[in-house]
Amino acid sequence: MVNTANALSDAWAGNPVDRVAAPLREQVIGALRAAILDFRLTPGQRLVERELIEQLGVSRTTVREALRELTSEGLVTVVPQRGAVVAAPSLAEAEDLYEIRAVLESLLVERFVERASDEQIERLAAAVEDFAHATAGTSDIRVMLDAKDGFYEVIIEGAASPALQSIVESLQARVRLLRATSMGEPGRAEEAAEELRRVANAARARKAAEAARACATHVRNAAKTALKQLRAAEARTD
Repeated sequence: MVNTANALSDAWAGNPVDRVAAPLREQVIGALRAAILDFRLTPGQRLVERELIEQLGVSRTTVREALRELTSEGLVTVVPQRGAVVAAPSLAEAEDLYEIRAVLESLLVERFVERASDEQIERLAAAVEDFAHATAGTSDIRVMLDAKDGFYEVIIEGAASPALQSIVESLQARVRLLRATSMGEPGRAEEAAEELRRVANAARARKAAEAARACATHVRNAAKTALKQLRAAEARTD
């Protein structure tokens, strides 16, 4: 999934940012973040300052500030002799990220079951069915990821924990590539739907610990799929 294109314009046609709506720095960060998370800029794509300045119509200082922020978020990395590139997690990083996800998301689900209203519980079950319907018969990774985002939106809202929300949302951005790797495996979306139904069913029964375990199982099953593909990719490059 690593993009080896040299020209940024071949991968992404960014538009000049609006100089009125919001601070330029925040607009540039938002535009680049969205392009990375939507896979318009793919892992390994070089982010050449000169091209970004020309496409976005902003100063070198603004571009550099935006790249520094995205580097701190884990979406961009600086590679010697290449400069800034869209981050591509290594196998070791992926293993750690998945384990962190399992711990944090299971805690988030536990808080959801403890704090969510009955209406939010039902919305979670509906989000799972929306995910199952949206992913049935499609190989479009963006459709799959957007459908999964709906599940997390309900969980985050019902958990009512700003601290967990901030941490989990930051982590979700970093692992979006890994989620795409996992969801792209044939049959994985159907398995994921069943795993998420177990989370929703436990939530309906107000069994917080059971829902948390089901969530952790879901994340670790996703990890098996994604890590298998990453190991295979690393083996091909050795």
